[in-house]
Amino acid sequence: MLYYIFRFLEQFNIPGAHIWSYISFRSLLALILSLIISAWFGEYFIKWMKRHKIYETERDINTDPFGVEKKGVPTMGGIIIIVSILIPIILFGRLRNIYLVLMIITTLWLGFLGFIDDYIKTFRQEKDGLKGKYKIFGQVSIGFIVGLTLWVSPDAVVRENVNVQQNNQEIVVKHKKEAVKSLQTTIPFIKNHNLNYSEVMSFCGKYKVAAGWMLFVLMTIMVVTAVSNGANLNDGMDGMCAGNSAIIGVALGILAYVSSHIGYASYFDIMYIPHSEELVVFLCAFVGAMIGFLWYNAYPAQIFMGDTGSLTIGGIIGVCAIIIHKELLLPILCGIFFVESLSVIIQTQWFKYQKRKGRRVRVFRSTPIHDNFRKQDKQLDRTSTYILKKWPHRPFHESKITIRFWITTIILAAITIITLKIR
Repeated sequence: MLYYIFRFLEQFNIPGAHIWSYISFRSLLALILSLIISAWFGEYFIKWMKRHKIYETERDINTDPFGVEKKGVPTMGGIIIIVSILIPIILFGRLRNIYLVLMIITTLWLGFLGFIDDYIKTFRQEKDGLKGKYKIFGQVSIGFIVGLTLWVSPDAVVRENVNVQQNNQEIVVKHKKEAVKSLQTTIPFIKNHNLNYSEVMSFCGKYKVAAGWMLFVLMTIMVVTAVSNGANLNDGMDGMCAGNSAIIGVALGILAYVSSHIGYASYFDIMYIPHSEELVVFLCAFVGAMIGFLWYNAYPAQIFMGDTGSLTIGGIIGVCAIIIHKELLLPILCGIFFVESLSVIIQTQWFKYQKRKGRRVRVFRSTPIHDNFRKQDKQLDRTSTYILKKWPHRPFHESKITIRFWITTIILAAITIITLKIR
């Protein structure tokens, strides 16, 4: 909104109006405003929730050793995050940008999906919330919409990078003059590191391009579903998901910025994605909202984000990576989310396998994996055998676990950025 107003005023030589054309200026304004809104609105939202006695479903002391300390804590804090993201974006973003539109739709879609889940848990007192099949359907639907839009929209184009040899020795990275629809994506640590989905589907012959786009849409669905579920599983300790997501948001912001700048794109030998700089504005608002939310969500939490926040966060991360063609970097960047999901899959599948043989054997003390580090011996199921019962040797307080997970995510984010040069 303000972007268009000041660009209009620039025609009349209004002093300072031109500054709104700078992506760095709008991005930093979005970060600051989202942080302020998150901290300011959060206080009033928490008071309102407490006044109306809208609390998180009481946690079971047998599964959460800190459950006693967390009675009467409001939930649905994801509303704070969503509001803190959208207001700066409406004010500072170019709302006709296709990528920004997709990010806004993703935020609202998954925010609404998570809100329904939290509503059922909170007001209907149904512990499991929204049925899993409906939640998966909502995640698959937004993934399909994003993937299909990137397929058919004439605005979603890239200028592919090519290596040109000069003087029979020096290789220079250049970008094709025309922006085209592209099925290429970046592979980490590999020289000449673009994977073309159409080449993967080359066995389809003359239909390989169409098949490649179908594979791309399927990949989009998988990424959005996997990352949103991973973020949802990571949201189990005070400040855990918000802190990890802020770090991931910074890394994605860097990747989005270099992808939107033809000079940096040439330097790092990656695809140039015109108009993707608006993602930087969005991600700055996202990071600001995460940091502002930590004001109340850090231990001891005054509010939980709930599925309203965690599903939205994961969707934002997944869709942003898809737009800048960096989805194959997510297993590194979102390594914590990946391990959280993997631990749950291993635990449940191994237990089912052993149960069919008449045994109750678990791999971890508890899952998602962050719970494994705080589970006390007296809380273990005495009828089950644990393969990794002695790991860790002693339980840790959740604040220590949270900080160590943050540190791990910082390392993974650094490695993700390094992949731009190491290949």
